[in-house]
Amino acid sequence: MSGDEECARGDLLTQALAGERAAFAALVRRHQRSVYSMALRMLSDRHAAEDLAQEVFLQLFRNLSAVSSEAHLGFWLRKVTMHRAIDRLRRAPRLEGAAEELAAAVSEAEPADPLLERRLLALLRELPAAARAVVLLRYQEDLDPVEIARTLRMPLNTVKSHLRRSLAQLRERLDGTADALT
Repeated sequence: MSGDEECARGDLLTQALAGERAAFAALVRRHQRSVYSMALRMLSDRHAAEDLAQEVFLQLFRNLSAVSSEAHLGFWLRKVTMHRAIDRLRRAPRLEGAAEELAAAVSEAEPADPLLERRLLALLRELPAAARAVVLLRYQEDLDPVEIARTLRMPLNTVKSHLRRSLAQLRERLDGTADALT
């Protein structure tokens, strides 16, 4: 990213902080795909993900003064999205969504193996909310365990534990699927 683009990004946040609604709308457009994608992978339901994304951006509008930089904004949005999704999952632990709809929405590129991707998404939905959040932040948002721990306000060893157990569980269930198909 060039220095001019970085300056424009900072100016956009500054403008939004100054109360310019068009600048805030531009910030929402810039981050809405990421927020929606995290919400969809957590909740497995398009409508619930849309509602959650709207709640996150409404909360951002109300708390914009707490955001100090563009980097902080990304961190803030991930944290709020994941915490709100975990809260929803705890209130209604089995939000069901169509696997086909989810697979189509979360992947822009054609997956190498659509059946495998669909199976992985189904297995991901079976993970407990906190473990699912950790896995999504690690592999969708490409955060390292330290960043995940900070985002979710979770001890680093708990994050590592969730990753290790979740990946082992996913591998085991995928191996069981492969055995059943042969």
